[in-house]
Amino acid sequence: MGKLMLKVGHFNQAQELYNELLENASIDSNRAHIYHQLEWLKDDQGKYPEAAKFYEKCLEIYRKTLPENDVSLAFTYGNIGLVYKNMGEYSKALGFYEKANKIFEISLPANHPTLATSYNNIGGVYANMGEYSKALEFYEKDLEIAKKALPPNHPDLATSYNNIGEVYKNMGEYPKALEFYEKSLKIREISLPSNHPSLATSYNNIGVVYYNMGEYSKALSYLEKPLSIKQKSLPSTHPSIKN
Repeated sequence: MGKLMLKVGHFNQAQELYNELLENASIDSNRAHIYHQLEWLKDDQGKYPEAAKFYEKCLEIYRKTLPENDVSLAFTYGNIGLVYKNMGEYSKALGFYEKANKIFEISLPANHPTLATSYNNIGGVYANMGEYSKALEFYEKDLEIAKKALPPNHPDLATSYNNIGEVYKNMGEYPKALEFYEKSLKIREISLPSNHPSLATSYNNIGVVYYNMGEYSKALSYLEKPLSIKQKSLPSTHPSIKN
């Protein structure tokens, strides 16, 4: 019932239900499950400090009841990391992501998709912190797994290429950025509908790189494409088209 209330946006009723269940929960595993529901509720509301408190209560239970390398513990560390990342507290996020990653590396096969996600999470935090060489290190680990685990035209593989391209762009290494952005675009053109927002993002990214390289005619040809996609997929009164 609580999950249904969350889906339809009845956050207050969901919280009341979970609080009542929490009062009546007699064992740690039940309390941990309810804390998880409260975490998601606060996360959906954008109340990240409150979400972090519930995650840490859940973590406290898991630390007492689970083996130290249990994957459930790793997912909880990862969830706390995401909350801190959303709050802009990148050092704290990194600490929790690294704890999650350590468990995943011990507990999962080397090419497991969850491990790829973990590397991507760490890479994203390093990118947000401006530590681009470290970001590349982890994004490349993510890409290595994605190449082995996913079909060659999978959208997630395009995202991995795009992330690396973004780092190279921020480093001012525009030819390298272009190389990875184009790989991402090639997959997205094959795997996504022609008016998909990710395609617009790819065209824009490539256009910006060409602009930064001083190749303005090429930049213009790519930068016009996102507008064309928006005109097809959004109403004419939408602010992003008017602007």
